[in-house]
Amino acid sequence: MITSLKNDRVKYVRSLQNRRRVRQRERRFVFEGMRLVEEAVRAGIPPAFVFYTEPAETSEQGRHLLASLREMNTPCYAVSEPVMVACSDTETPQGILAVLPIPNLPRPERPALTLVLDRVRDPGNLGAILRTALAARVEQVLLAPGTVDGSNPKVVRAAMGAHLRLPVAALKWEAIAEAVAGGDVWIAAAGGETVYTAADWTRPVALIVGSEATGAGERAQALAQGRVSIPMAAGVESLNTAMATAVILFEAVRQRTVERRSAA
Repeated sequence: MITSLKNDRVKYVRSLQNRRRVRQRERRFVFEGMRLVEEAVRAGIPPAFVFYTEPAETSEQGRHLLASLREMNTPCYAVSEPVMVACSDTETPQGILAVLPIPNLPRPERPALTLVLDRVRDPGNLGAILRTALAARVEQVLLAPGTVDGSNPKVVRAAMGAHLRLPVAALKWEAIAEAVAGGDVWIAAAGGETVYTAADWTRPVALIVGSEATGAGERAQALAQGRVSIPMAAGVESLNTAMATAVILFEAVRQRTVERRSAA
């Protein structure tokens, strides 16, 4: 059992949790908790290694999970509770974490639905948006400069495994412009001139979502053909960024579902 915080693997995990540069250099991040590690197993992505505590191993869920990991030839190391607490980004660790390669999923050449995030700085919001984007069949998520790191531990936790199945790329604006060329581009904005249900989401399209505080910046606005808004009751200033994104993306899902059924 690993009990020392000076252990090399322990120091490595802590550096991945705390330092963006280390994650970028190593192309690795950390999945915490039974559910997230199970997602990695289901996706067939073998972790570099796993830490677990004795209580996690004695639970039925943990026992089955560790057996699956060992079948994948994943090195699994028992650690003490203090070591797990030191390595965890949560206040109440679930007793298991995995070091995984950051997926480099191929982005589609002709995406039907792209989501661009401009200076979304809250990790919880970004994680929730990634989870929603996967559910809404978004084909790629592009993170513009100023957006929180997609491998941030809080982003990873809130995304609930979306990183494993959804192409996510941090790009400069020149590359983003190239990626969305040839399709419609809308910005989500309070006071936008077009109600989000009036836009045609059945065409190849990109939705740009800016920060809750300042909205989308000038580079984003230069790419867009217009702004879409969500009608709200008087006195309500705006929705949370993640919630507003979900509302618009699922309008795209609705329109595309209707179109498919009409064509059938």
